[in-house]
Amino acid sequence: MPWTEIKPMDQKIQLMRDWKTGYFSKTDLSLKYGISRKTVYKWFHRYAQYGIDGLKECLRAPRHCPHRTPEPVVNLVVQEKLKNRKRGPKKIRAQLQRQYSHIPWPASSTIAYWLKKQGLVEKRKRRQRVPPYSQPFADCNSPNAVWSVDYKGQFFTKDGCVCYPLTISDNYSRYLLRCHGIAGPRYEPTRDIMISAFREYGLPEAIRCDNGTPFAGRCAGGLSRLSIWWIQLGILPERIDKGCPEQNGRHERMHRTLKAEALAPVADHLKEQQERFEISRLDYNNDRPHEALNQQPPASFYHKSSRPYVEHPVLPAYDYDYAVRHVRNGGEIKFKGHLFFLTELLAGQPVGLKAIADDLWSIDYSFYQIGTLDLRKNKIIR
Repeated sequence: MPWTEIKPMDQKIQLMRDWKTGYFSKTDLSLKYGISRKTVYKWFHRYAQYGIDGLKECLRAPRHCPHRTPEPVVNLVVQEKLKNRKRGPKKIRAQLQRQYSHIPWPASSTIAYWLKKQGLVEKRKRRQRVPPYSQPFADCNSPNAVWSVDYKGQFFTKDGCVCYPLTISDNYSRYLLRCHGIAGPRYEPTRDIMISAFREYGLPEAIRCDNGTPFAGRCAGGLSRLSIWWIQLGILPERIDKGCPEQNGRHERMHRTLKAEALAPVADHLKEQQERFEISRLDYNNDRPHEALNQQPPASFYHKSSRPYVEHPVLPAYDYDYAVRHVRNGGEIKFKGHLFFLTELLAGQPVGLKAIADDLWSIDYSFYQIGTLDLRKNKIIR
């Protein structure tokens, strides 16, 4: 047969009954029920003062909590979260501090507690972490020192059109200069979007990109029509290593935010998707707090470049210690009686050759080194 369960309240009532019989002392009762004499006195006192109700367990929670977050503050936190569902407690706290500077806001951990209690925290899939890489970002010490450019990756709108978002950002301030959806990663539309960015914001010192089309090519120096145009404008093209997106981590992190806020759900057509891109870009630049910028928006740190865009750049010039050769229509140059192939993209353009060692010559286009010419092997080392 099952054991009979005895509730604590029943034991307390039985304790009082035994005491009323007069056969048990308080010491006997403490031994019989396995409690201390102090506890026996406590229950006798409560029973004498409140009767049977005095034997019930009392709430142990404090009646007042002076450090509890005020209800109006919690309501403001919840309202801000409902307006920006993709933002976490740090960014919500920074946003509220800017809007209501007179209110002493709780810590981000407290805001996270209230958001979770209100059911406003979505569970995320655990992402497998890899050891961090040291990134060569020491030169990103001012606005327009280095820009990053990349395609986010194609997707289809609901009407079946393919969309490739081209994004351009400033590495120092994280300012998103352009986010434009086009039909494919081709040279002409990419150049047109970059021209509009150059006219509005000026020229950067360098542009960091990956090795994909149309940013890089397979010819000597990895040049493409787009990177040659950058060099003509005085912009240094920087290409990350193959399969190393962490070398352009700031731009890739922006893509994660863009995907969460502008690509879900997918728009009906390209025009609607572009409107979403512009709304997200304005919010990202002017309103969204950035953790790497001390929870300030990128617009607080960015300013236009002092280098204006040049519509028709001049041909590169070289110092006296260079041997200048013009690239033929077939992409070759003639040097020391031999023909060496560079690329047809530089046809008609001057390149400079400078001696760096015995039978070794550096081949430069403007300030950019294309490769090294080895006269002993009659080949170009890329």
